[in-house]
Amino acid sequence: MKRVKLTVAYDGTNYCGWQVQPGVETVEGVLNTTISNFLHREVKVIGASRTDSGVHAYGNVAVFDVEDRYRAEIFANALNTFLPPDIVIQSSEEVPLDWHPRHCDCRKTYEYRILNRSHRDPLRKDHTMFYYKKLDVESMKEAAGALVGEHDFKSFCSVKTTVESTIRTIYACDVICEENPMDPLGGRLITIRITGNGFLYNMVRIIAGTLLQVGTGKIAKESIPSMLEAKDREASGPTAPPEGLTLMQIIYER
Repeated sequence: MKRVKLTVAYDGTNYCGWQVQPGVETVEGVLNTTISNFLHREVKVIGASRTDSGVHAYGNVAVFDVEDRYRAEIFANALNTFLPPDIVIQSSEEVPLDWHPRHCDCRKTYEYRILNRSHRDPLRKDHTMFYYKKLDVESMKEAAGALVGEHDFKSFCSVKTTVESTIRTIYACDVICEENPMDPLGGRLITIRITGNGFLYNMVRIIAGTLLQVGTGKIAKESIPSMLEAKDREASGPTAPPEGLTLMQIIYER
């Protein structure tokens, strides 16, 4: 027996998140069905990150076990033949049998993208959040910097979160603004890129919603430390919609 690690990219628009749920289509469910049909036995993958409905990924990770006669490297090409076009295996490789994608130290990077222009762009509707008023990017950058480090992020997670600890470490939180000279409306793509050792339920989307309100002037850029100190969900900004969020990468520490 050997364990195969898959790096999975997907457009989450048409899926009710990663995790299998009764009566709806999910990314995990499609992977389970595809791998089971290929191997002619029931397979259930173990995923690294349970992304929400409408959230995307370039580099989510999943594992499953297979008989020794199969080479791990074949599964990327083999499964992509049968998977729908909005789910693609980027790579497949063998890992130790006791390797678990949620129990190993890692760094996760998420990006939240905001399309900042006067009108919507129909070609970006599924992968960016649209906001029509011009945002103060410099204030957003300054506020984002206050999130870096080890903090209790209880103010930045859903009240439905059930974990032993809400302390997490953010290694980097950057706000990047790209002008598009070809855009007739002078639109900008603002990307909030966050790398951390783990994230709480809705944490990145709440950070994005808070930074967005900093950009509009509804929240002062100096308010982040007091929000962290409050340890109260009502102290921070709203939860940004899911379509702007993409899990970019998970790097495991050897």
